[in-house]
Amino acid sequence: MDQSSRRPLGRTGLNLAPVGFGAFKIGRNEATKYDVSYDLPDDAACEALLEEVLEMGIDLIDTAPAYGSSEARIGRLLRDRRDEFILSTKVGETFEHGVGRFDFSSGSIDESITRSLRRLGTDRLDLVFIHSDGNDIAIIEEGAALETLVRRREQGHLRCIGFSGKTVEGHLRAIETGVVECLMVEYHALDESQRGVIDAAEAAGVGVLVKKGLASGRLDPATAIPHCLQPTGVASVVIGSLTASHLRDNLAIARAAIARP
Repeated sequence: MDQSSRRPLGRTGLNLAPVGFGAFKIGRNEATKYDVSYDLPDDAACEALLEEVLEMGIDLIDTAPAYGSSEARIGRLLRDRRDEFILSTKVGETFEHGVGRFDFSSGSIDESITRSLRRLGTDRLDLVFIHSDGNDIAIIEEGAALETLVRRREQGHLRCIGFSGKTVEGHLRAIETGVVECLMVEYHALDESQRGVIDAAEAAGVGVLVKKGLASGRLDPATAIPHCLQPTGVASVVIGSLTASHLRDNLAIARAAIARP
């Protein structure tokens, strides 16, 4: 594994490859934001893809309860390789029968973590992000979401607490809590509104992952990935794909961008 291109995820103690694997497409193909439709891979194709992801050096696998069967497939297919990758999932959103639902109550978050642990076939989650519906400030200030995650962290069920929000104000408030250790932000050439958040997070020792760095497939990876990694506070760009060769090319682009003086 190329160690020279790895980046620290803030103060979490985790060091990541510059590209992470977004596992949305292995579990869900309904109500997506992608311009092109796709079929879900069968178990054999999914297993081959996940194995190749790990072998090429991508060690962050990001999933969520809202990603359909993604958690269950990862647990079933990678259970025996759990120590080889960093596992990221989320709380707050579910997707069932074609409908997405949000619930940030303490009981729902507790249930979500317990369910994710079972589906993923593990006793620990490395990163757990609050999957915001856009009401970032209310989630942080008015509910018990963060308090519940802190309790589950103290119980040893998760290592790091993250916030995957929609707004600049929400992400800045998440940094201020002192509880959130990592953010997941949308950042690319078509939307640079979160750049100040990335810099503020770096200054505070809060890690940053970039989501939708290719603008849901609308941007060329050759220019989009270096753009995402230009801020030194970004640890990794999470990219979803069903094609191992595309991920390998994306990883090569990312490593070259980081190696550039």
